[in-house]
Amino acid sequence: MQKRSGGIVEWLIPLAFVGTAAWLIWHLPAFMLDWVPYTSESMRAQVEAIYIRADVTPNMSGIFGGHIDIIDIIALIATPILVFFGARSVRPAGMEYEGASKIDHIALFMGRVTMMMIATMTIVMLYEVFMRYIMEQPTEWANEMTLWFASFVFLISGFYAMQQRCHIRIFLIYDIMPRWVQRVFDSVSCLLIVTFAFFLVYGSYKQVFVNKLYRWELYGSAFNPPIPATLQPMVLIMITLVATQAVLNLIADWNKTPEIHTDEPDQDEIEMLKRAVGQD
Repeated sequence: MQKRSGGIVEWLIPLAFVGTAAWLIWHLPAFMLDWVPYTSESMRAQVEAIYIRADVTPNMSGIFGGHIDIIDIIALIATPILVFFGARSVRPAGMEYEGASKIDHIALFMGRVTMMMIATMTIVMLYEVFMRYIMEQPTEWANEMTLWFASFVFLISGFYAMQQRCHIRIFLIYDIMPRWVQRVFDSVSCLLIVTFAFFLVYGSYKQVFVNKLYRWELYGSAFNPPIPATLQPMVLIMITLVATQAVLNLIADWNKTPEIHTDEPDQDEIEMLKRAVGQD
């Protein structure tokens, strides 16, 4: 019998992942300065000045005299470990797609991560409302932080939506076709997604990873977070994951029996809704 979703571990691990990933993203210039050679000394000096101003632990000495400190290393090691154990511990909820493979559990885990990020965004917005209207001391960072988190939520949700097969699809013609024609449609759809992802990454790799990430381009506000430097690479990473998930979906659904889609909920959907609200 499948374990029920919603255990405390399913929420603590994604929350810890949000914390370690956020630390890595904020301190990413330290890794670039120590591990990525800069051909231009002026660019290196510019990135180093940006990092020194934003360093959360400025008084902590770097390892081997560099910019990376022990907390950066801990976050770097902990992040993939949290993904591994998070993917192993996550269980599909009653409303989620059934039959997820072990690889699909990574997408399920990232879905839980987006939930934690939404909760974090809510706390940030509530704090800003309190500081602005109660204490009359608005922050300089809440708006950009919320925008930053919301952008990551939007991108990661696409990966999760692909695994759940909940992206927009039109079944008017698809449902009346025999199964072999449906497989052709699925293959063409998957090929288009992979082709789009390939040319997007190929065409914008230099613009994103050199002009944005390598230069550590900032947002330009008072808080001045590195939104351009982090979000544009994230777009390429997530579209690659979406394309990979599309291929996995095609393989997993290849031998499935035809499914008829209607606007009326069937009995299975009604039972799923009951389980979701605790009416077993």
